Amino acid sequence: MATKRRSSGRRYGSTAGRKVKRAMHERKRGTLRSGRSGQKVKSRKQAIAIGLSEARRAARSPLDDAEPSSAAQGS
Repeated sequence: MATKRRSSGRRYGSTAGRKVKRAMHERKRGTLRSGRSGQKVKSRKQAIAIGLSEARRAARSPLDDAEPSSAAQGS
């Protein structure tokens, strides 16, 4: 059974690293809050997840979120 080898490229970009770094600093200061509930984040893993999700959200272009209009689809 052959195993797949991952490419040696980076998994996340530099922007994601900056977002995670900011989230970790906020967690250490006690100002990082989770999304819907607004509770204080205490877990290191949760802070990393918040930073990565913010980076993903920032990387999405507004055109990706837009609904295709009926005029653009054509008949």
